[in-house]
Amino acid sequence: MTRSETTGATSEKETVKRTRNPEKTRENILRVAMTEFADKGLTGARIDEIAAKTATTKRMLYYYFGDKEGLYRAVLQRAYEEIRYEESQLDVDHLEPTEAIRALAELTFDHHEAHPDFIRLVAIENTNRGANLVQAEGLPETQAPAIRTLERILQRGQDAGIFRTDTTALDIHMLISSYCVFRVANRYTFKALFDWDLTGAENRPHLRAMIGDVVLAYLQQPGKV
Repeated sequence: MTRSETTGATSEKETVKRTRNPEKTRENILRVAMTEFADKGLTGARIDEIAAKTATTKRMLYYYFGDKEGLYRAVLQRAYEEIRYEESQLDVDHLEPTEAIRALAELTFDHHEAHPDFIRLVAIENTNRGANLVQAEGLPETQAPAIRTLERILQRGQDAGIFRTDTTALDIHMLISSYCVFRVANRYTFKALFDWDLTGAENRPHLRAMIGDVVLAYLQQPGKV
């Protein structure tokens, strides 16, 4: 490492130490970067613009995240962690199985509506064939609780003879996610084709109830009314 590089690295560490709240700075960078990447993708987003909008420096961003790709992966990881955190705050173990399923479905509905940048990031990452998401450290482990929660609900419903036994937690997760992602991701094309706003306030109560109805209808044990 050259003297100038050493000086730069030392200066950056001193800058971080002088920051009154490094964690708050990091969170602010992630928040701004999420919007930038959602709007422009990994290729189009520029580190200089993110630094300017966070009142920090390009060097500071590299100190926290290594490089642009590292920042992008951190944004993806944070986006997925946010919905898992919201799910963890829902006390579904004390709800009846049908109520628990509906609560989880409606929570996902609300979250995706409130976080359109998350849906756009998912679309971008799927266009990139998940190349960056698979490199995010520890991401599968942070997602596992969502499946375990669904497994517990399903087991309780199956034990009570309410839910069918030929389905899995991943089936239900996919069904809920598909509906909720479609509603946000396809709102513009759906309106252009059918002149009906999937995210319009007037349609929201119907669509929010519908996701719970759909999942519970699928889970219904054959022969049960």
